[in-house]
Order: sequence, then C-alpha cells, then structure tokens
Amino acid sequence: MRSHTRTWFILLPRQKKAFILISADVFFAVFALWAALSLRWGELYIPKSDEWYLFAAAPVIAVPIFIKMGLYRAIIRYIEVRALWTIIQATTLYALVFAFVLYESGIKGVPRTVLPLNWLNMMLLVGSSRFFARWWLGELYLNLGGGRGVKSHSKKNVVIYGAGNAGVQLASALGYGREFRPIAFIDDDVLLQKQKVNGLRIYPLSSLRYLIERHQVSDILLAMPSANRARKSEIIRLLEPFAVHVMSMPGLSDIAQGKVTVDALQEVDIADLLGRDAVAPDQSLLHANIAGKVVMVTGAGGSIGSELCRQIIRLQPNSLILFEISEFALYAIEKELQHLLTKRRAGSQLADGIPAIPGDINNAEEIKLIPVLGSVTNAKRCEKICNTFKVQTIYHAAAYKHVPMVERNPGEAVWNNIFGTLHVAQAAIKADVETFVLISTDKAVRPTNTMGATKRFAELILQALSLNAVNNLRTRFTMVRFGNVLGSSGSVVPLFKEQIARGGPVTVTDERIIRYFMTIPEASQLVIQAGAMGHGGDVFVLDMGEPIRIVDLAKRMIHLSGLEIKDAEHPDGDIEISYTGLRPGEKLYEELLIGDNVSKTDHARIMRAQELVIPWAELEKMLATLEQATEDDDFERVRGVLADAVTGFIPQCEIEDVLWKEDRRLVNG
Repeated sequence: MRSHTRTWFILLPRQKKAFILISADVFFAVFALWAALSLRWGELYIPKSDEWYLFAAAPVIAVPIFIKMGLYRAIIRYIEVRALWTIIQATTLYALVFAFVLYESGIKGVPRTVLPLNWLNMMLLVGSSRFFARWWLGELYLNLGGGRGVKSHSKKNVVIYGAGNAGVQLASALGYGREFRPIAFIDDDVLLQKQKVNGLRIYPLSSLRYLIERHQVSDILLAMPSANRARKSEIIRLLEPFAVHVMSMPGLSDIAQGKVTVDALQEVDIADLLGRDAVAPDQSLLHANIAGKVVMVTGAGGSIGSELCRQIIRLQPNSLILFEISEFALYAIEKELQHLLTKRRAGSQLADGIPAIPGDINNAEEIKLIPVLGSVTNAKRCEKICNTFKVQTIYHAAAYKHVPMVERNPGEAVWNNIFGTLHVAQAAIKADVETFVLISTDKAVRPTNTMGATKRFAELILQALSLNAVNNLRTRFTMVRFGNVLGSSGSVVPLFKEQIARGGPVTVTDERIIRYFMTIPEASQLVIQAGAMGHGGDVFVLDMGEPIRIVDLAKRMIHLSGLEIKDAEHPDGDIEISYTGLRPGEKLYEELLIGDNVSKTDHARIMRAQELVIPWAELEKMLATLEQATEDDDFERVRGVLADAVTGFIPQCEIEDVLWKEDRRLVNG
C-alpha cells in the first residue's frame, strides 16, 4: 500500500506536487506556532479569541517567502544537504517577519520566548519533511527506472574500492543512478576502516568475500583515478580471485574537462594489467623531426599509424600528409584530426588532456592536413607526393602484419612490406627527405613466418641504402622494433573481449605462448623519440617490460568480467578456454634482438642494436630475384631468397598461399 502511495505521488504533475507541499507548509506554520505556545506554557494551548488571526497570518507570511526562496522548485528526491541552508534562511526570514507582525498587532500576553520556539519548530518541520520525503521517494523512483514510462528493474549491489574524495563522489552520483546501489567501501587505509562515509561502512579487502556473499555483490568499482598504473595493477591482481565484474572511474583529467562524469564507469583498462607506467617523454626528441616540418605517415589509418598522427598533430608540424590505401580508414583519421585541430583553434584542451601549447595557439590554423589515397607499392605516386609537398619526415607504418593472413597471402606481403618500403625509401632519397623511420616488429628477429621475414628484409633495405650512399645521402634511415601493442587491430585483446561477450570459448593457440605488450600511445611516443636519435641505418629496440603468458591474460580478462573459468576443476564455470594449436608461422615466444650486441641510449626504454648488414650491391640482386619469383607466384623460390637474406628464418609451416595451394590441388586432380 505504501509503495502504491509513493508511486502515485512520483507520477503526479509538478503543479499538484507543489500544491501538496504548500498545503503541508500551511499546516506546519499553524502547528509550529501552536507547539511554541504549548511548550512555553507547559500545557496544550487553546488560543484566545483575539489570537486566532495570528494562526491565520502565519501561513500567509510563510508561503510567499518560501515561494520566493525557491523551496517549491527543488526536486525533493534529489534534494541535497546544502539545501538545508536555504531552508534555514527561509524559515528565519519567516520568523522575523512574523515577529514584526506580532509586535505591530499590539497583542499582549505573548511571551518573547515563543518567537524563537516558533522559528525552531518551523525549521525542524520544514527541513525534516523534505529530507524524509527524499528518503521515502528516492528508492522507489530509482526502482521505477527513473520516471514515467520506464520499466522497473532492480539495481546491482556494488562495492567501491577507494574511500577517498573520488569514491565519495562516485557513491553520491550512483545514488541518483538507475543501475548500481553502493553498499560499502573497501580501502587499504587502516585509519578509515570501520568508519562510515555517507552512510556506507568502510571495510578492509579481507572482508570482500563476506560482502559479496551477504549482499550478492556483482561489481567492484575502482575509484582511484589518480593512482599510477603499477598501483592499479596490484589492486586488480588482488581482486582476480573474486568472481565479480571490475570497472573503474575515468581519469581525473577527463572528469575535470567535463568530457565524462564521475559515474561514467568504464571497463578496466587492459594496460593497467601490465603494471608499468610510461616514462615521461623527452620533449626535445619529440619535437626534433616534427615541429614546423612537413611530415608524412604511411598507413595513417592503421592502429600504429593513426596514433602516430595523433601524437604528431600535437607537436605542431607545418603539414601532416596522411597516406593510406583504405578509403574509410583515411576518412576516419582525417575527421578525428580535424576535430582535434578545431579544439586547439578554440584554445581548449585536446581530447587526451594535453593542453594546447601557449603562444602557438594560432598555429593550429596553419597546420595542414593532407589526406592522400594510395599504396606504397606505387613507386611513382610515392615519389610525387614527396616532391610535391617537400616532405621532410616520413614515418613508414604501412604494412601487412597479421601473421596467419600473411602466411596465406605471402606474395602481397612481399609487395607491400618489402617493395613498398623500397619504393618509399627511394622516393625519400630522391626528394631529399631528412628523416625516414620504419615501424618494425619483434617478429623480424629469427622469424618463423613470412610476415617477420618480410619486415626484417625491409630493415635490411634501409640499412643497405644507408651504407651505400653514406657520404652523399641526406636521408637518415632509422628502424624501430617493438612487440605487440594492446588493442591494435587483429590483436588478442579485442578478440578475447568479443569472445567473452559471446559467452566463450576464449581461444588460445598454446598454453605456453608468451608475448611482449605495450600500449599504442607509449609505443608511438617512443617511435618518435627513437627516430630523432638515429644517425643512419640504426635499429632501435624498445624496452617492452616483462612478457605475459597469453593464457594468463585470457584468465584475467575472464575474471575481471565477473565470470568463472570453466574447466575440469570448475565444470559449472562460465567461460571455457580452448587451445587451438599454433597457427601457421606462429612462434611460442618473440625476441627483440638477433644477437647480443646492444647498447644503451639517452632514453631509458630505447636501446640501439647492432645487426648484420647486407651490402646494397648484393641485396639489389636478391631484390631482383625476389621480384621475379613473386611475379611468377614461385613461393618456394621466394622462401629461398628470404632464407638467404634473413638470419635465422626457418619457416614453421608449409607454403600456405591460398591460390598456390588451389592450383596444385587442381593440377593433381
């Protein structure tokens, strides 16, 4: 019955709700005066004949004052503690006006103590009624889904990890939401434990299992936007044994800029699982090859290429040429960068919280974005772009990189990864481009697949060109080699997320397989800095930290989604991990160095490798043979050339080219 009454009140039009509140305040004004007189005389007071008009005057004075002070404009279920100050002001003004009316009326026999008692009674009645209504209506409103016409649903019980300012704000914001109901805080600070904030008790982590079982907690919300990645990783590891969905607040910079609200919860950043904070970049290295220069990025719409473009646009180039074979990818990255430039022209902060550079704010209008459709295999187009726009710096990210896909189409990988690199490099030489940076991979080291072999061959081309014309070559060629980047197209992280969302199974090729991981922004910044340190023919390798077992990554992602792994020990689990076996060309582990000859640089996470170089005269003959073999679809010969050139190349599988295999199937009947 009470629930129906609350529902009826919530669904009333605002005018009728205001009328009910005014009627209540009329009663409070009369009752407060009568209670003040009764308290003063110590008995139930019966007004005299000449005092009745005071009881009529009380609401006549109070209601207009309350209307003017906005007491009937507030939404009761959202009223906050700070509204109490408005109530105090309104009731105080009412009490003073009433005292003046009483004084001017000339009525005798009303003790002076009645006036403060009347004020106190009125303040208590009006204030307590509002906050009682807030409590009475708030929970029902949330269960109704936020208002009229919304289907009801129950809220999820959640625990907030972190009882600091961010956690308190999050709990308050969620109180007005429709999805989560905070039931407790978890905090490591012993001084805070067993205390209460906003009615929620603060527990140690050791009490989490108790809270989960008692309150059917479904989610843990991390309220630590300022914590570093190492700290977040440590906490996430502690939460892994619990079958709860872990989410986190956005960063402080995003909240401060108004891009998101405190309660805009998001999935745990997989980068936090690495537990490694990015090293602050060297600004001089970042600007060296970009500020005020004409820069071109090949493969500008890819995972690495697009992030390079985002980093470059912040470093004030004169022009940025976006060279991309995919029309949609080119459209998407140009649109995004135009938006960033528009924000900079308006003097606002960029999307990732990096402020526009003071003093150079007008330069954003001078930065030219030049989208160019085309392929790096088109030598004439590459040369024309470099000459027409007078390119000074090239970041060559265009490549086919998906190992199994490349294995099934090895000829295209040879054209794109090897001859595409050759064409862009030769165009750079002819146009006197100052700096050429190749984005390479750890799969180029003792490769077992065609992708890795073609990337190492691309490195050999740049090394040979550097040695061949060391005395008159204006172009500095630099190669930067690193491992997997989190979230890139074709990588395991988005694949695992998709598989978990579908209910599994999560597919892992081999239980023993390990990989190095780095975030795309960190990798891109390091690429830019490494490129500025090159003298010509340098191979730089990035410090990727500790390798991660792919199966461990899969397990952690399953646990952080609030699900249990289904296996022999847990037959009733939610998500099964399926082992599919190594794919064509795939290795159990990757390396960053061919040999042990490596030296440090001025940057803590960038090393310089000394690798075997093939003279240009010899390499040129190999290129001619490779080109003819690729044109003839003679992949046995292609493999032979790659094996001769690339140290340690031992194919892990037979030739998998789809056309080559089909031709042989038809020939053999």
